[in-house]
Amino acid sequence: MGYGAKRNLRKALMSGVFICCGFAATAEPIVIAALGDSLTQGYGLPEQDGFVPQLQRWLLDQGADIRLINAGVSGDTTAGGAARVDWTLTPEVDGMIIALGGNDLLRGIDPDVSRTNLDAILSAANGAGVEVLLIGMQAPGNYGADYKQRFDAIYPELAQQFGALYAESFFAGLAAEGDPTVARQYMQPDGIHPNAQGVSLIVDALGPAVLELAENAVD
Repeated sequence: MGYGAKRNLRKALMSGVFICCGFAATAEPIVIAALGDSLTQGYGLPEQDGFVPQLQRWLLDQGADIRLINAGVSGDTTAGGAARVDWTLTPEVDGMIIALGGNDLLRGIDPDVSRTNLDAILSAANGAGVEVLLIGMQAPGNYGADYKQRFDAIYPELAQQFGALYAESFFAGLAAEGDPTVARQYMQPDGIHPNAQGVSLIVDALGPAVLELAENAVD
C-alpha cells in the first residue's frame, strides 16, 4: 500500500470522531510536519523557544490535539527541501507546513529554479494525500524588479495550483503598522532570525492557519 493510500485509510478511520468547541477531536493526534530552514529549525534559540516548540504549545493552549514534527534544517534551500520531502512524508503525517525560500534569496537563485523545487515538494505532498500550508516569501528589491516579481509570484500561484492553504509571509506577525524599526526589536542580532519574543508573535499570526490545516487534514 502506498503512502497516499495508507494516509487516506488512517484519515478515514480518524474521521469517526466527535466535534468539540468547533475542532475535530480524534483518537490519535493530527501529525503535521514543518518542512523548512533555520527559521523552522529554531536557529540561535534554546530549543523550547524555537518556532516548532512555541507553535506546539500554542496549539495545546487552543485545545488542539496536534503533534508537530520539526523538519527544519538550517541553511536549507528549496532544493534541499525537495531532496528530503519523500522521507519527511511518512505514513503518519497528515499535514505539512512548507516554509522554504529564504536561502534561495540569500544565494540569488533563479526564481524558476525555486519554483520547480517548490512544485516538486507540493507534488510529493499531493501524491501522499497530505494537506499543505504554504508560507510565502517576498524578495528584496536589490535583485531588480523582474527578479522580485517572478519570485514573489511563486507562492500564491503554486498555492492556487495545488489547492494549498497560503500564508503570505512567515514574518507577518512582526509587521507593526509597516514600521521596520519596530520589527527590529523582535530579531536576533543577525537581523535575519527572530528572537524568542519574535517567534511568539509569528506563532500568534500563523497559528490559526495551522488549525485550519489540521481541520482540512481530517475532513
